Amino acid sequence: MNTGEASPAPDGFPASKAATAPLEGIRVVECGTLIAGPFCGQLLGDFGAEVVKVEDPGVGDPMREWGQVKSQGLSLHWPIIARNKKSVTADLRRREGQVLLRRLVEKADVLVENFRPGTLEKWVLGPDELMSVNPRLVITRVSGYGQSGPYSPRAGFGSIGEAMGGLRYLSGEPDRPPSRVGISLGDSLAATFAALGTVLALRARDRSGEGQVVDSAIYEAVLALMEAVLPEWELASYQRQRTGSVLPGAAPSNVYPTADGDEVLIAANRDTVFVRLADVMGDPGLASDERFATNDARSANQEVLDSIVAAWSRKIPAEELLQLLHVAGVPAGRVYQAKDMLADPHFAAREAIVRLVHPILGDFPVQNVAPKLSATPGSVRSLGPDLGADNDTVYREWLGISDEEIASLRADGVI
Repeated sequence: MNTGEASPAPDGFPASKAATAPLEGIRVVECGTLIAGPFCGQLLGDFGAEVVKVEDPGVGDPMREWGQVKSQGLSLHWPIIARNKKSVTADLRRREGQVLLRRLVEKADVLVENFRPGTLEKWVLGPDELMSVNPRLVITRVSGYGQSGPYSPRAGFGSIGEAMGGLRYLSGEPDRPPSRVGISLGDSLAATFAALGTVLALRARDRSGEGQVVDSAIYEAVLALMEAVLPEWELASYQRQRTGSVLPGAAPSNVYPTADGDEVLIAANRDTVFVRLADVMGDPGLASDERFATNDARSANQEVLDSIVAAWSRKIPAEELLQLLHVAGVPAGRVYQAKDMLADPHFAAREAIVRLVHPILGDFPVQNVAPKLSATPGSVRSLGPDLGADNDTVYREWLGISDEEIASLRADGVI
């Protein structure tokens, strides 16, 4: 549906027309919907894998309609999460659709799915069946609670995984209920770990010749980021609490006001950096004040110190304040919104945002591939396709199905 040329490599990364993406030649069949599975497919596609997304022929992935904000009635999520993918349709509830998926998997390296555990097995498409036709297949399964354990049959969304994994308890202001971070973080984390597991399983296959199952649970992906909360509780009887914008045990590190109504985040919690901040503030004696001379002391007097820094920062316009801090070597920055990202020269220099042409919406900005590889970079080659846009091509080229059989499958509602 949407195509665009990849941009040349940013400064410091020599462009090479002969460069091969790391996953070029890897075929991925992606099943499932919304974010947890499809974001894994997006990551693999970004680095060159041929990703064929299998969707229900009636409505497709709900992400096609997702989002509070639309443009010309179109989802602004879909072009991003379905980028670098092809779309085919198959009704997996029908035997004919199950046969199609089995035949696709026979030609693939990876199957990505995020159905509720047991769904593939109900359709006779579980790992045993699929790996019997393709022993080299890597089956990447993303779910709320994993493929085993007493909770595995439950419906699991990212928000529940964030709560169970410990993130929600620590998110927000201390005097309010736990809050959401504003994006579907649990889903994306599980998908990112799923993509990592997929690449590891492919690497293992290079040695063994055999595929395996990658089991990525949302709550476990969140748990993996929970730092030392477990030993803090078990060994020291300490339960971390919500702290809002403050970084506990590190000061000053907060968001501070400016003269023009903006906000600047300043992180000067290291002793040497705090000395620089005190100098910039014109009050070098702060660094030797016994209340602020060490990080432990600053943390114990965090509210007092924050009020001192805020009283200074609110007298200076944001841009002037940032220049003072940058020159002095004090980490600082604005709290960016989308408009700031689109206008920022550093984003532009590193091509953190690229633009492709959408046939209806026109110029369409998307976040570029991360991380950057110097010799074999990934790229954004296309935006999300129309439902079933690649039925003829994929079923003909991958499976050798005739035009007549494709037409029959379409007429019967299988695709």
